[in-house]
Parts: sequence; structure tokens; C-alpha cells
Amino acid sequence: MAAAALLLLLLLWPAVVVSAAGEGRRLHTLFSVECGDYFDWQAVGLLHSLRKAGQPGGVTRLLSCAPDQLASYRGLRIGHTLQVPSYSRHPRTGDWYPAINKPAGVVHWLEHSPEADNVDWVVILDADQIVRGPIIPWELGAEKGKPVAAYYGYLKGCDNILAQLHTAHPEFCDKVGGILIMHIDDLRALAPLWLSKTEEVRQDKSHWSTNITGDIYGMGWISEMYGYSFGAAEVGLRHKINDDIMIYPGYTPRIGTEPLILHYGLPFKVGNWSFSKLEHHEDDIVYDCNRLFPPPPFPREVEVMESDPNVKRALYLSIECIHTLNEGLLLHHTSVGCPKPQWSKYLSFLKSKRFSELTKPKYWNSLKVENKLTVQHVALSKSRHPKIHTLFSTECSSYFDWQTVGLMHSFRISGQPGNITRLLSCTDEDLKNYKGRDLAPTHYVPSMNRHPLTGDWYPAINKPAAVLHWINHVQTDAEFIVILDADMIMRGPITPWEYGAKLGHPVSTPYDYLIGCDNILAKIHTRNPSACEKVGGVIIMHIDDLRRFAMLWLHKSEEVRADKDHYATNITGDIYASGWISEMYGYSFAAAELNLRHIIRSDILIYPGYVPMPGANYKVFHYGLRFGVGDWSFDKADWRNADIVNTCWAKFPEPPDPSAITKGDQNARERDLLSIECGKALNKALYLHHKRRNCPRLSTTIGSISKKMEEVLTSNKSERVTQRSSTTTIGRNVEHMDVTRQQAVERATDTVSGVHRSKRLARSSKMWIFAVWATSVVVFLLVISMFFSERRRSISRSRASRSQKAHSLTIKQTV
Repeated sequence: MAAAALLLLLLLWPAVVVSAAGEGRRLHTLFSVECGDYFDWQAVGLLHSLRKAGQPGGVTRLLSCAPDQLASYRGLRIGHTLQVPSYSRHPRTGDWYPAINKPAGVVHWLEHSPEADNVDWVVILDADQIVRGPIIPWELGAEKGKPVAAYYGYLKGCDNILAQLHTAHPEFCDKVGGILIMHIDDLRALAPLWLSKTEEVRQDKSHWSTNITGDIYGMGWISEMYGYSFGAAEVGLRHKINDDIMIYPGYTPRIGTEPLILHYGLPFKVGNWSFSKLEHHEDDIVYDCNRLFPPPPFPREVEVMESDPNVKRALYLSIECIHTLNEGLLLHHTSVGCPKPQWSKYLSFLKSKRFSELTKPKYWNSLKVENKLTVQHVALSKSRHPKIHTLFSTECSSYFDWQTVGLMHSFRISGQPGNITRLLSCTDEDLKNYKGRDLAPTHYVPSMNRHPLTGDWYPAINKPAAVLHWINHVQTDAEFIVILDADMIMRGPITPWEYGAKLGHPVSTPYDYLIGCDNILAKIHTRNPSACEKVGGVIIMHIDDLRRFAMLWLHKSEEVRADKDHYATNITGDIYASGWISEMYGYSFAAAELNLRHIIRSDILIYPGYVPMPGANYKVFHYGLRFGVGDWSFDKADWRNADIVNTCWAKFPEPPDPSAITKGDQNARERDLLSIECGKALNKALYLHHKRRNCPRLSTTIGSISKKMEEVLTSNKSERVTQRSSTTTIGRNVEHMDVTRQQAVERATDTVSGVHRSKRLARSSKMWIFAVWATSVVVFLLVISMFFSERRRSISRSRASRSQKAHSLTIKQTV
């Protein structure tokens, strides 16, 4: 009897195990869309990526459609769909706000779908996402009462009066969104409040402003996001905030992370290719057989675009997003009976083993979760540094291109946290022929070189104009913005926590020559002249301050620029007395107007050629002025018209070897070593740029020299040259090159650069002498040729005459 019972238990054991394993782990995925082509192609991409990723459980598309839309709507068969009433036009208030369909659709699903009664966990996504691997709640650390979500740092309303007005528990407000992973019981408690809080925030128009909500449009467009956060706070949900599970294509992932979701809500680019979902708002690509989105670069093309492994990985994520979207469209077209597409290289790639390998499902490493998840935002803000974004302003010209190459290379090796954006001011005409689109992540802005209203030519105003344009057109989750100039080389990270930047207190460097802060200029152009501070160069500012400040910075720059009566050097400190530093005063006067009080640090920036302060660990070289060591010197203005970036292997004259610096005066030695470091950093950046561009190999001799230079330049790549002692180390490394080799390098440099003025003049003189000599030879040969030609013709005529006379004589004799 006991044996029979044991046998029965063994037979039933697998079923018991399976039941226990499945208990409490039924999973369902939801996403919300509207009736229209725009959401249809997004739905096709998301559904395909979920199948490709192996997402367990069912998937439901919540389709919000007005009755008059359904008759002509073509997409009812796209995925498993639940039709829900459209809230785009609110049935009670008449407000047009389509984003509210998301919480309204979830509420409808909970109330009317039998699926909701057979689910334990729910994953809620947005339509404009590509999933790269299965999203498993228990692997990501979700618990009942503790949902998992991505971090949305720009929801500043959690920290101010908005949360105090709209939730009884503002201290529980978490800045989250993008992906929501929660227990079904938590969703049942949250969903009605999510909808009602969204309606509540949407109607609170008096608090729509950007400085309260973080909405760059100030139009209440992110009310639904606040509805979720305030509803969750009201219910008492405490999120586990995961900042690595989702990434926007174009952003660089943190080292060692593998995001599961690509959220293509913002424009992004790879090289000269770019994608913005808003450009396809009316695109019926789902119903246009075999048409795909313009293909991004192939992986092998990306491989040579970027040397930094992490930046390269960001480019791979960007192309993976659109390749996967296109693959989904291709399979969808086949499923609806479209004819077989014609063969192309791109279609062959999408069906290749290489693409399959690149896009195979990514699995979240649950061992990382404990290290990366934070139970609530309050704890998160204490345990992690705020996000940073770096900006610099340039124009469409070769002059700014080589500066961009230098700054970008130094940024990559400096250890600077966060991403960087080049603000590129270009006219439409200039942009057509511009070759430097791939030099940096770029935000394009209209050129203000020629002021559109006054006609004044003042390119420096592009800086505040570009920052304002970026603030108004780009959604960022960065809490601090670092603003640099293009003519800078970074030597180390510039962070708000190191220098003490905070809301109302930006960090900057001293610009003592701005004497207008102390005289009539400040009294004319700001109501708070006592708060005017002589600062510039490097700026670290809280995003909230920058949003208030950017417009005023531009206006004050225009105002000072127009005040020609006070251009004099004794008023402005401008040595040219031409109003050229009006933008700098625009910054100082705008900051004074808003009573921003700067933390002024003299140890962040140094001009090469200046004597450093004892013990200072400078983070930035600003090579805006001429500097030199011995007979060598560098002035950026000498290279204004040189196309160094697009001329293979072109670079600047090499600075002296550090070992040649005299050791007598310690201050002078430290000054010269920093100057040499700056010059070498620019040349190293250019060398690596030309190498990435696959410039052709030079001659055997120069090639061997270049190889040696590469060994010197690329040695210890991870080392950050942030201290003067590092410069001395580099000097010792270079000393290993003997004098003969060094002279050969200098000769190769002269041959390769071919841009410096004196060399151009010397070559021009030689070419002129050669041209005169060649012309003289040609003329001489022509004269000789003409002489002998005439001689031959004369002889021929003489012979012909004698022949004719002889012939006549013969005839006479015959007669």
C-alpha cells in the first residue's frame, strides 16, 4: 500500500511542480494606440519585436477609435485588439488630449476584458518602442506594492507645488514612466486614479508652465504622466526605479548595461542618416506593399564611424531599432499577401545570419537587479548623482569642424558623465554642402549670424540662440547642463557635485575683463547691477535655471549688441571696442536679472600660455588666445580657412618635445608643459579622426613614422591627462624617440599638413619659379619649332621650283 502511494506521488509530482511554478506568474502585455496610420506602423514594429524577443503571455493592443473613424480604418487586424472608447475629445469637457486614451484604455480593459481576470502581472508599454528581450516582472525585481518603471527625471512637478496640489502624499511621488511592470491588484487600485488624476492635472492650466511641469511646450501635454505618478502616490505604490532597462536611440548606454527597450520617441541619427517618428505622422507604410523606412547604415559601416566602444554600442542600438522595425514591416507585408519583394542588398541583410545574431533576444541578468534597482525615488536621489548633459555651439565651417574633432575626442577620454550635443547653427544653403554632419551628436538650429530683424552680423549670438532652441525643442532628463565652447579641450570630468552647483547657484569661471559689471553698462542693462558677475567659459547650470535663463540670455545679448554708444574699451573691456563680447555681457546681465549667484572657480579652466595656480587640477584648456613654447606657437585664428578635417592626415605643427623644456623656472616649465599638452591633444584627435575616415596610407617612410606616432599617441588610451604630473609622464614617453626620428617626424608633419601660412608662401614661390621656367622652355621650343618648320618649307619650295624648271626643259628638248 505504501509502495502504491509512493508510486502515485511520483507520477503526480511533475504536475504539482508545473502548477506551483505557474501559480502567480501569469503575464500579460498591454499597449495603447489610436486609429490611424501613424500608430499602425508603430504597432507592427512593437508586436514584431515582442514575438522576436520571446515575450511570454498574451499581448493586447488597446485601440481607441471614435465611431466615425472605424468605418474607414484599415488596421483592425493588426495584432490581438480590444476596441476601447476614444477619449481624444473628452466626452465631458470637450478638451482635445489624445494621451488620456492610455489610462482610459487600461480602465476599460480591466472592466470589460476577460483577460484581466486570468492575469497576475501586467507589463504596459508605449507603441513607439522596440523590445529586445523578454520582460519578466520577477526577474526585474517587481513585487506586489512595488512596481518596476523607468526613470523620467524631467517630471519636476513631483518636487514642487504641482504634487502638493494633486496628491495627498507628494513625498511618495516618483518620476517614472516609459515602461510599467506591476501586479494586477496594484493596477486595479491605480487605474481609476490614473485616469482621474490625468483629468485633474490637464484641467489645471494655471500650472502648465515649463518651470513647474518640465513640459518644454508648457501645454499640459505630459498631464497623463503626472496622472500616473500622482495616482501611484495616492495608492501608496513605491516604485523600483530602473534607469537601465530602457534607452532612447541616440543616447549612450551605461557601461555594462544591456537595455531591453528602445524608445524611439526622440529624433536620432547615425552618420548622415537620421530618423524622427514625427516625420512619418501621415505615413501609410503599413499598407504600401514592400516599402520600408530608409535603411540605416550597415553594422560594418558603423564599425568604422567611432573608435570609442561605448559610443559605438550606442550607434549599434540606433540601427538595431530601425532594422527591427523594417523587418516587422517586411513580414507584415508578406502576411497580408503582398507580392514577393525584389532582391536588394538590404533585404538580404535583414534575412542574414549576421542580423539574426545581432538581434537575438537579450536576457536581463537578475544578479544585476539588486545593484541597479532603487526602491523609491527619495532613496534614488540620495544614492546616485544627477544626470548631466554637455552642450557646445558651432557653425557650419571647417574652422569649427577641427575644433569639434578636438573637443569630441577629449570628451570621450575625459570621463565626463552623460551625453554631449553639438548645437550646429547653419543656414539652409550652407547645410546643403556641409561635410561635417557626422563629427558629433548634433542638434541643428537656424543660423543667427545675420540677425533676422536688424541685419546685424554677429555670429557670437548663435550661442544663446542655439541653447534656447535646444531647450525648446529637445526633451531631456538631465538635471544639470554643462555648456562649453568649441575651442576647448577637456582634461577631466566637469561635474556639479565636485564644484557644488545647485538650483539658483550655477558654477562658472572668472572672466575678470568684463569690467562693464562695475560701471554704467550694468546699470543700463540690468535692474540688479550689484548681482552682475564676471564669469564665462565653462557653465554648469541646473536645468530649471537654464529654462528660465535662456530666453533672457538671448535678449540681453541683443540689447547690449545694439547699445553701440557703450562699445568703448574703457566701458566694456573689449580691446577691439566693437561689441564683440556682447554675448558674454548678455549672459552676466541675464543672470543678474534672475539673481543667479555663481560659484566662481578659478581651478576649472586655463588658457594655454598662462602660468597655472599651484596645485590646480584644471579640467579644461581654452585655446582662444595665441600661445607658444620657444619658437613654436599656435593661434586658432591662423587656421580659420584651413580644411584640416577633410584633408587626409592634415594636422598642426607639432609642439616641442617636453624633454626640451628648461627646468630653471618652475612656473614657466609648468606653463609650457600645459601648452604642449594642449597642442598634442589637438593633433592626436586629428590623427584618430583621419584614421577613422580610412585615409589612404602614406609613403613607406612616412607610413612607418605615422605608425610610431600612433604608438606614442595611442599609448595608455584610458589614462586621463588631468594633472600636470601626467604631462611629465608623457614627456618621458616621448623622450624614447631619438633625435633623428624626431626630425623625420617634423619633416613628415610639414609634408602632411601643407596648411600653415609660411609653408604655403614658400611652396607658392617655388611653384611660381617652376611655372616661369616651364613657360620659358615651352616658348623656346615653339620658336625653334617655327624656325625649322619655315626652313623646311623654304627648302621644299626651292626643290619644287628646280624640279619644275627641269621638267620644262625636258619638254622643250623633246619638241
